[in-house]
Formats: sequence, structure tokens, C-alpha cells
Amino acid sequence: MTTKGRLSVNEGAVALVEEMRRRASELRIEISKGAAGETLIDAGSSVPGSLEAGRLMTEICLGGLGRVTIGSSPYLSRWPFTLTVSTSQPVVACLGSQYAGWQLTHGEGETSYFSMGSGPARALAGKEELFGDIAYGEKADQAVLVLEADTAPPEALVRRISEDCGVAPEALTIVFAPTTSLAGSVQIVGRVVEVALHKAHELKFDLSRIVEGLGTAPLSPPHPDFITAMGRTNDAVIYGGRIVLHVTGPADEAKALAEKLPSSTAADYGKPFAEIFKAYEGDFYKIDGMLFSPAEVQVVALETGETFRGGSVDPKLIDASFD
Repeated sequence: MTTKGRLSVNEGAVALVEEMRRRASELRIEISKGAAGETLIDAGSSVPGSLEAGRLMTEICLGGLGRVTIGSSPYLSRWPFTLTVSTSQPVVACLGSQYAGWQLTHGEGETSYFSMGSGPARALAGKEELFGDIAYGEKADQAVLVLEADTAPPEALVRRISEDCGVAPEALTIVFAPTTSLAGSVQIVGRVVEVALHKAHELKFDLSRIVEGLGTAPLSPPHPDFITAMGRTNDAVIYGGRIVLHVTGPADEAKALAEKLPSSTAADYGKPFAEIFKAYEGDFYKIDGMLFSPAEVQVVALETGETFRGGSVDPKLIDASFD
């Protein structure tokens, strides 16, 4: 969606929030008002939620600048159902909105709250250096935040979030679902293009040259155990994700990107993610960051028409994770 010729991920997400509101019963979600007056959309914590709620949640994460579909593919015969993400604004949609880069904390000890904020509200707060790198920010009358969490944030944190975003609490919508839920699992697998954009940024590739992004990954079965569920959603991308990026500029740089981007270039590649996580005693920051990327990559050099490839899906590791 545009405002006076400018992209606005928050405005783009508002229409999707309204769709969730209209379809709440069908989607098995619950919409309520929080203590500060914010709108809360529980997509899978105290309610069952649904795959469709997760699909819409993923489109909200993308700020309305991407399309998410559930379909099927023969490339993993035992896990044929897939999530496909496409965007013609990959940098803004994935890094300016979808990326879970806003650390939200409140309190200490047993009553503390922690979650990584994702979605359009990040672009209003602009708390991360990443926004300077991609030269994106916005102002909007409403803010939409997505959390991978099993509870909504406390009132004091909500008020701080709304202040950081420059909107009244009544103009803030928070959509949340835990990793163990149907919707939560979908929205994490739906980051298949986003992780590629983030890794390209870490590799110092000029993001302004990435003009289209398309990715697909198998839908991982939810699991009631958090670590198992988290492992499966990550493995869906790391060992089963496939993407195509269309880029401008020299073909040799497109080729180098295709070679460096797959998850198989990481030192920690080769085991189900839950095993890797446990081996590092639950410390995400000890895991090689290059692991968070799709398994199979195609990079199309638009100026020469060449397609460069790297990596491949690993059905055995998907089976080890999903079974």
C-alpha cells in the first residue's frame, strides 16, 4: 500500500488486521482490548488458531507487501504441503517489516516478559541499526506488531511500545501466537525469504539490487514442546527452504551470492536444529548465524539472464526433524 507515493507497511497491514477481525470465528482466533486500550489478536495461545490465521499473520509481518499461499510440491515426497512467499518489495517487506529485530523486555525474574518484535511497528519505532542500512522508516496513524509469544505484553510495555511508535495505545494492534501453535508455526516458516535477505545483508551484498524475492518451504508439523516446535520450523527453512532472488548488477556478484547464501555454508549445518540448540545449551548467539538461510538458492542476474544455483534440500534431515 502507498501513501502519497510512499510505501507504508503499517497501512498495508491494517487491511489484513481487519480481515482477521471479520473472519475471527472461522480462523479460531480471539480479538480483545488490552489494559492500555490496545487491540490484541490471540492467534494460537488460549485459542486453537489455524493455518489460515498463520498465513494472514505472515502477510501482516510483510506489511501487506507480500503474498503468502499454502499449496503442495513434489520435492519433498513425505511432506508435500508448502508455504510460498513472494514479494516485489523484498527489502522493505522482509527487513523493514518482517524481521524479528526489536527486543522487547519488561521486568525481572519470574514476572519478566521477553519477546522479539516483528512486523510493521518496527518501522515506526526505528530502534534497530538495520533501518539506517536500508534507509527506510515511516510515520503512520496506526501500528501493527507481531509477536512469537504465548502471552500478550504487560500494560507498561504496551505503553512504551506505543510511545516508541508515536501512536496512541488505542491505535496499536498486537498479533501474537506461540511457536507451538498452528499459526505460530506457519508464520515462522513464512520467513524463508526474509532469512535470505538478512544473510545477504550480512554478506555485504547491495540490497538495493535485490528486486524480487520468491521462496517456498514445507509446512512443519506443530509440536507441543517448544524446543521441538522451534527446531521443526527452523529446519523447514534450513533444510527444506528454496528461494529465487532476482538481482541487478554484475553477474559474477550474483554467482557469488548464490554460492554463499545457502545454509550449508554454515559450520553448524548437518543436524536437526533442536539438537544444535541443545548442544549450545540454549544460547542462540553461539549458533553460527550463517545457518539461518534457505537450503537451496537460485539467483537470477537480470542483466545477463543467467541463473546461478547453490545448495540443495535435504529430505533426510527434514524427516529426522519432522517425524
